[in-house]
Amino acid sequence: MRLADPWWLLALLVLPLLWTAGRRRDVAVRFPSLAALQAIAPGGAGGRRWILPVLRSVTVGLVVLALARPQLGREATRVHREGVDIMLAVDVSGSMLAEDFELEGQRASRLAVVKSVVRDFVAARPDDRIGLVVFGGRPYTQAPLTLDHGWLNQHLERVEVGMIEDGTAIGSGLATAVARLRASSAPSKVVVLLTDGQHNAGRMSPGTAADAAAALGVKVYTVGAGTRGMAPFPARDLFGRKVYRPMPVDIDEDALRAIAQATGARYFRATDTEQLRDVYAEIDRAEKVEFEAPVFHDYRELYPWLGWPALALLLAEVGLRGTILRKLP
Repeated sequence: MRLADPWWLLALLVLPLLWTAGRRRDVAVRFPSLAALQAIAPGGAGGRRWILPVLRSVTVGLVVLALARPQLGREATRVHREGVDIMLAVDVSGSMLAEDFELEGQRASRLAVVKSVVRDFVAARPDDRIGLVVFGGRPYTQAPLTLDHGWLNQHLERVEVGMIEDGTAIGSGLATAVARLRASSAPSKVVVLLTDGQHNAGRMSPGTAADAAAALGVKVYTVGAGTRGMAPFPARDLFGRKVYRPMPVDIDEDALRAIAQATGARYFRATDTEQLRDVYAEIDRAEKVEFEAPVFHDYRELYPWLGWPALALLLAEVGLRGTILRKLP
């Protein structure tokens, strides 16, 4: 509770004057007889006229308090929040269709699990601006940095294998994500790059992209996703039934590790769903930057709760003064 304009309370000093004005003696008028006046005067009105200055004083007091604008709420405070600008770079090459992960007890493609894990990662960072870059044979910005995480999740749902020509342009994908962070003024800038293959497309090498990220102060966490050895890829047999064919997994871990080291970050390997969730959870814990930000709470105006009673008392005083408490000369 607070008063927005407390100086109006000085007006309460006029209340004693109202009592003095109410008690002043009126000029007497002589009548040859009081019989006529007694016939029309309300009985005992003189003894009850003290009510009028009371009503007037309470009315003025309520009006003054209303002008002081009482408000209900809390003062503006400064709280600690955490904010980082994060670009997520996700591989959408054909190998992301391999179903060597599980989701809710069922086999699921690498991309489906990555989308689920990324949604949880985004939900855990409500104060961060997060964007999304996908890359196959070339990079594509699916969503720029935004605080509208609902909008970001909508664009994440639209990510599919085949939306970009096949290939694994790790260098170009990283360069595009870093470029989206160039104008950022956040205390920390991060790229989380996930791939399940080797760089084989694009015009920029992973090393050159990593050097650009380091020059701009961008940390690049790299994640290699997929089982080691052979991975099951879905296919259709002659009868249209879904079958799995083993395919070799080939992740350039040395290149991913070098990218992370060049930017002061870490490389992670995730071979199943739980490991992938743990990787993103560890990145979430590692990238927390505290800063102070003002938080303003709205105040609810309470003056109507004083103004309406004041008006009612004013009308009551006028009504009583002209009826049962009227004074005849």
